[in-house]
Amino acid sequence: MLLDPPVLFFAGKGGVGKTTCAALAALACARAGERTLLVSTDPAHNLGDLFGPGVGGVAREVVARLEVLEIDPATETRRYLEEVKANMRRLVSSNLLEEAERQVDLAGRAPGAEESALLERMVAVLLDERQHYQRVIFDTAPTGHTLRLLTMPSLMGAWVDGLLRRRGALREARAGWMGGAEVPDDPVFELLHRRRLRLEQTRALLADSTVTGIVFVLVPEALPVAETRRGIDELADHGLTAAGLVVNRVMPEATSDPFYAERKRRERDYLARIDTMFAELSRLQLPLLAGDVDSVSALEQLLPVFIEGAAEAADQASAR
Repeated sequence: MLLDPPVLFFAGKGGVGKTTCAALAALACARAGERTLLVSTDPAHNLGDLFGPGVGGVAREVVARLEVLEIDPATETRRYLEEVKANMRRLVSSNLLEEAERQVDLAGRAPGAEESALLERMVAVLLDERQHYQRVIFDTAPTGHTLRLLTMPSLMGAWVDGLLRRRGALREARAGWMGGAEVPDDPVFELLHRRRLRLEQTRALLADSTVTGIVFVLVPEALPVAETRRGIDELADHGLTAAGLVVNRVMPEATSDPFYAERKRRERDYLARIDTMFAELSRLQLPLLAGDVDSVSALEQLLPVFIEGAAEAADQASAR
């Protein structure tokens, strides 16, 4: 059940293993015969380190039935601004166009511009490109960035609603000025309406737990546990729910070393805290490995443990 939804987001604190878990889920789906797209929205991309050079802004098949795409915020910002300028060229008189484009370029350097462009690309993946895949899995940036990305369709929708109301009032005023005659089509209103519709479709898709699963990855330590709790609560404030947890890098039991034994004792305390704090969520555990997960072959070694853990999490959820 943890991995059932066709769209999965792996979220969590930086450095807890989101990329590894997202890659394992994508590889498991591809090995099961599902055509899968693995997408990175993290500006500090790591998928290329796992799957080799060539991973970038265009989806590329890295193993059978698995394609990988790294979304670059700077590239998406440039593309988004060019789309805005193209729309403006149809709507703005020529004597104002140069200044209007200058203002757009300035807006592209404003705070939030890259996040807006990244949102546009995510919307395109979810609404347009997803039809070509059976699974779409997102490897995301650290928690705060991801929460903003996932909640932006709702927030941006409210902002566009305000623009639509003001534009609608202007259309009504124009109708009054024209003595009740038919008001010419308003391309700005139509653009805003289409944007609002796509944002609403995306928000509904993210809120549908049968379509989208948001999986938090954490390690059994104080700060990741606390950040995960805050992240899940913030999602709930926006009508989004977490699908479950991956508790990563759990140490093996056997040891005679005092330092290691103390670390293991503290880890048990945090694992118990996770069980209590997130009792309503399915939980999958992955072991701490002696080496790094830095290649497809390393992923393959961990894959059976991941699949077995996902099955156990599903059994636990069914029992509840």
